[in-house]
Amino acid sequence: MIPFSKNRSYRRFYQSEDISTENLRSMVDAARLSPSSRNIQPIKFYICNDREMNDKIFPNLGWAGYLKDWDGPGEGEQPSAYIVLLHDKNISQGYSCDHGIFAQSILLRAVELGFGGCMIATFKKDVLTPLLNLPQHLEIIMVIALGKPKEVVVVDEVKDGDIKYWRDSFQVHHVPKRDLDELIWRAD
Repeated sequence: MIPFSKNRSYRRFYQSEDISTENLRSMVDAARLSPSSRNIQPIKFYICNDREMNDKIFPNLGWAGYLKDWDGPGEGEQPSAYIVLLHDKNISQGYSCDHGIFAQSILLRAVELGFGGCMIATFKKDVLTPLLNLPQHLEIIMVIALGKPKEVVVVDEVKDGDIKYWRDSFQVHHVPKRDLDELIWRAD
């Protein structure tokens, strides 16, 4: 069974723990086999587990908007791999909700394989596009950072409507989630 409860947004990793190309391909295959709006399948994938290229990708990513005093993982805690989701504009002008479906499939497969990751939608497209040597018809949608998680992420109940994630003094990452009964609408 897929461990949904272990599928968190991890932002710190054991950088020295490599992810094989075979495992990255397995994650992309999980996305490939996922539903696609109208079955158009307009998303391609750039995979990277090369340390030199990872070092070039890393500084072009935004990491945690709510953690204002944190610029992202330090040396030794950075991702050991990336999967970049690309919109192939030659196939379709849009990609509907496919990127979310595919990203979730990738992350669930990563957890099955003993890894974790984080979807990143804040990135420097103008730097990453030439860095990845992308042709004009491929546009970056999202970057998924991957690695062996080095942090503890816990789910808390939302208090007073505050949904902002935070870290405690032990660097445990807390993610407030709304109560299930609050999310399910009942017309009584």
